[in-house]
Amino acid sequence: MNALLKPLEMDFRPMRAADLDAVIKIERAAYPYPWILTNFRDCLESGYSSWVAEIEGEPAGYWIMMLAVGEGHILNCCVAPAWQGRGFGRSLMRHLIDTARQHATEALYLEVRPSNTRAVTLYERLGFDGIALRRDYYPADQGREDALVMRMIL
Repeated sequence: MNALLKPLEMDFRPMRAADLDAVIKIERAAYPYPWILTNFRDCLESGYSSWVAEIEGEPAGYWIMMLAVGEGHILNCCVAPAWQGRGFGRSLMRHLIDTARQHATEALYLEVRPSNTRAVTLYERLGFDGIALRRDYYPADQGREDALVMRMIL
């Protein structure tokens, strides 16, 4: 018997308050300095574009973007560590970019740790360019780490 496996795909849906426990679990697994529950709750209450990515019906990632006056600021995006390295980060970002375009966004901005080379490489491949550094932006084990500010013109 010859079985063909269907490739795994991400499905996206708007984030709800009921998703926050799963989102926090992913956030804590992925980052040494994670957002806290209040950060996510505030984003939902503020009406920011907030989405959950599911694989086989289970939360596997999320993204949050603030949209205003033709600009989008990516506040948080993450793929659960168990699903990283399989192209799901690209899927997540493509969904985010498509959503921004649907809202007539002209430019997207984000901050990323320069030490997060996998993320920086992904963003560059998607068309983001480094435009600035924010000094001492992120907490780090040895003090603070700069943030690389990146922009994509849509």
